[in-house]
Parts: sequence; structure tokens; C-alpha cells
Amino acid sequence: MIDFFWSLGSFIVALGILITAHEYGHFWVARRCGVKVERFSIGFGKAIWRKVGQDGTEYVVAMIPLGGYVKMLDERVEDVPAELADQAFNRKTVWQRIAIVSAGPIANFIFAIVALYIMYLIGTPSLKPVIDSTKLDSPAGIINVVEPQQIIAVSGQKVRTWEEVNLALVGHIGDPSIELTLAPLATLSSMDMPTKTVTLDTSAWIFDPEKTSPIISLGLGIFRPGIDPTIALVSAESAAEQAGIKVGDKLSAINGHPYSDWKAFVDVVQTSANETINMTLIRDGQVINVDVTPKAQQNSDGETIGIVGISPTQAPWPDNMRFDLEYGIVDSFIAATDKTWQLVVVSFKMIGKLFTGDVSVKNLSGPISIAQGAGASASYGLVYFLGFIALISVNLGIINLMPLPVLDGGHLLYYFVEVITGKPVPEKVQEIGFRFGAALLLMLMGVALFNDFARL
Repeated sequence: MIDFFWSLGSFIVALGILITAHEYGHFWVARRCGVKVERFSIGFGKAIWRKVGQDGTEYVVAMIPLGGYVKMLDERVEDVPAELADQAFNRKTVWQRIAIVSAGPIANFIFAIVALYIMYLIGTPSLKPVIDSTKLDSPAGIINVVEPQQIIAVSGQKVRTWEEVNLALVGHIGDPSIELTLAPLATLSSMDMPTKTVTLDTSAWIFDPEKTSPIISLGLGIFRPGIDPTIALVSAESAAEQAGIKVGDKLSAINGHPYSDWKAFVDVVQTSANETINMTLIRDGQVINVDVTPKAQQNSDGETIGIVGISPTQAPWPDNMRFDLEYGIVDSFIAATDKTWQLVVVSFKMIGKLFTGDVSVKNLSGPISIAQGAGASASYGLVYFLGFIALISVNLGIINLMPLPVLDGGHLLYYFVEVITGKPVPEKVQEIGFRFGAALLLMLMGVALFNDFARL
């Protein structure tokens, strides 16, 4: 329940910030174009706070925090006194109206740059994208990894962290091939480090984000430090807790066979659902034997596996793989702008791949997934929360630019038609477009919500 309220609170904060940035973009440009703004509202429904400013605008915070709006004087909506007619939105030139409408999405892109700028100034603890193996029957199987290799570029795009690798790979879903540039980890400090570029055949690459990441699905083995079989965590009400296993116990054998590695132990557990297994443990220098019955649980593939509810102790990451991703005052702005551009490009690519079928509509996420992401990123710290809201801000800007009549992009489409033809789109045509756009948007929202509930 605490996680629920934390996610909900983080979602409201994130959405409130993004909506304010978006609507302020409309508001600021409208005022500069001489349009009278009657109301600036964050949220819909009943007002929980309101104030009339010296500029005559009513500022409102409403009860339902799922959107916002800027109400401008408009003769198409209400009667306007003759003395205020020149301040009406509809009286402005078509280019002024285009500027006002496009200012919202542009404000979202600017906000993303600001959020990432602060994030890079603070610095983000990061790990270098190092692989130590590949899966033979996978696109990456052609890479022969003799020693740890760091991925330094994906199809020519430089990458420094696993997050950047992930983002770059997502942008190439559906492409027939992907190039990975690798360098031995031990030589990365050298000025003339040897690199090699490998072309992966991804024509048959199947990636389901519900089950795995693009990194794993390509067959790349992520380097992880060694595992100590000393128990670091015992889940509450788990089979391990019921059997009396405690934190600090060291796994010595399973079913009489000496412990070899953690993966082998997990394999035995997962194939023993509802079947009793014997674990030999060392506790305070004494050897004890414990019978445990792994509880049955379904994995992401729908298969029944056994779970005992323990985690081992993981060795610390090597110093040469850890670093703080941070920049100076000027370089932070350059990095933030570049990252925002990358997010914009990847987002447009993903929308295109939805239409081509390379990406399934099952990948659409709604408010529940966003709330979960907001809560998770906020729990990790400010820098992660800033990165998350920058991503959502970019997506909000792009979605609003889609040429659906109920969105900013739909209004812009009508205005550009007006620029070309020299006259406004007829009101009846606009009304039909708004109905069609609203129906399509509701359908997309319905699919996204269905996906959210399916994930729950």
C-alpha cells in the first residue's frame, strides 16, 4: 500500500510539472502575441485553488490532475466585447496562431533539456556497458568474447552506459542489421585502443519488451561481478523463511551435490516446484541440512517454476567499470540537448514502427505504467527522477504534435492548410475531424490502459 501511494504521489508531481511546462508554453506565447488569456488551469474539474492575477488571468489548480488548459479569448467560442476583439485568438494571423499552438510541445522539449541539464550537473552513478559472453543461437552469437569487451558505439552512435545502449538498440527494432563497436575493457585508457565493429544480422530478431530487454534478446551477456553463496536476503513468508533459512547462511550443497555456481542452484530450484529439496548450509561454522519446498509460480512465459525466496551476496563492481556521468556547466547543456534529440528521434521511430508492425501495440503504456515508473525513479533519487520526467516530457511533446484534430498537431494541420489555401478550414470539416480525432485518441488510451491492467 505504501508503494501505491508513493507511485501515485510521484505520478501527480511528475504530471503536474509536465502539464505546467506545456500549458505555460501556450500561455507565454499567447501573451506575447497580444491574446487575452482568461484562465490558466492545471487539472480539470472542481477548482481546489484559484487566484486572479494582476494581468486579469484566473490561475486555477483543479481536482483531476490528468491535464490542463489555457482558455483564451475567442469569438468562435463566446461573444467578445468590441473593445477586446483585437485580443481574441481567432483575430490573430495564422502564423501567430501556429506559434501559440506549437509552443506547448516546444516547451516540453525545452523542459526535457533543463531536466537533463540539472541531472548531468549533479552526476549519475553509472556502469560501463561491458559484456563477458554471448549466446550462440542469437544475433550476437557471432561475437567471440575472449576477455570483457565494452560496447562503445551502436551503429555509429557513441554510448557510455547500459541505458544509452538500450535506447540505441530500441531505435533499431525492425532493422535488418545493427553494428556494434567493441573495445577490450583493459585498453580503454589507452589513446590507441584497438576497436572492432561487428555487424549483427537482426532480420529475424524477435524482441518482446514484456519479457526481456533488447540487450538480452540480442544474446549479449552482461558482465556481472561474482556471486557469493552467502544468503543476503530472505523474503517474508517465502519457502526459505518457513524452512528456517537465515540471512548470513552460506549455501554449501543442494541435494547432496556440492555448490558450483548460483545459476546451477537456481536451475535446480526452478525445476522443483512443490517438490522438497535438501540444502546444506554453513551457519556460524556449523553444517546444517534444511528441507525446502519451492513454491510454484508462473514466469513471464507462463511456465511454472519453483521459487524459494532467497538472494545471494553480490561482489562489488570493479572500479574500472563504475563512473559518474557528469559534465561541466557548458558541456551539461550540450549533453542534455543531444540526449533530448536522441529521445525525440527514437520516439518518432517507435511511432513509425507501430504503423509498420515492427512494434506491437502491446508495447503502448498508459497512466498506470507511467505512475509505476515515476514511483520507481523517485525512489532511486533525484537524478533518476529527472531523467524519467525528461523522457515523459519528450513523449508528451511528440504525442501532442500528432496530427489528430483534438491535439495540438491537429490544430497545426488545419493552420498549415490555411497557409497553403489562403483560407481557414470550414468549421464543419473541423468538427468532423475533432470527432474522429477524439474517437481515435480514446481508442489508443483504451489500448494503453488495457495493456497496463494486463501487466498488473
